[in-house]
Amino acid sequence: MEVCHSLGLAKSIGVSNFSCKKLQDLLATAKIPPAVNQVEMSPLWQQKKLREFCKGKNIHVTAYSPLGGRGTVWGTNEVLGSKILLEIAQAKGKTVAQICLRWILEQGVSVVVKSFNKERIKENMEILDWELSSEESQKIDQIEQQKGFPGHMFVWEEGPYKSIEEFWDGEI
Repeated sequence: MEVCHSLGLAKSIGVSNFSCKKLQDLLATAKIPPAVNQVEMSPLWQQKKLREFCKGKNIHVTAYSPLGGRGTVWGTNEVLGSKILLEIAQAKGKTVAQICLRWILEQGVSVVVKSFNKERIKENMEILDWELSSEESQKIDQIEQQKGFPGHMFVWEEGPYKSIEEFWDGEI
């Protein structure tokens, strides 16, 4: 990717699913640091440590599966089913999805959302003209953390990663 960048074929280099350790390893040898790290992030998997690390290294974070990845092989309904998020949504007259997306934007993170439903796409865009209160943000900060995609498929006895903890560098 650095060659592509130097040839003008890429404006920036990005990575996906890099932990703090993997980013440290990359930064130790990279001539061009990544501009972005795209990772799973939602109110139920807030990635606080990784976001702080990336901020300190000037690496932007982009969130995927902000609503839990429902409908995917590895997804979960836990995000949209969160009682705390539902309470906040009802109090604000918003949807749980809008609360999740707004919370991510307020963290300084860009977000990738997938929908084929025109009404949901429109609804997803209606998060720019309001804010969460500090009390609402504090409630979201207290949500028990759980990763939607643990990565079991990348772990096996003969592989480079022999446990989930090793695969995620202890950041799960």
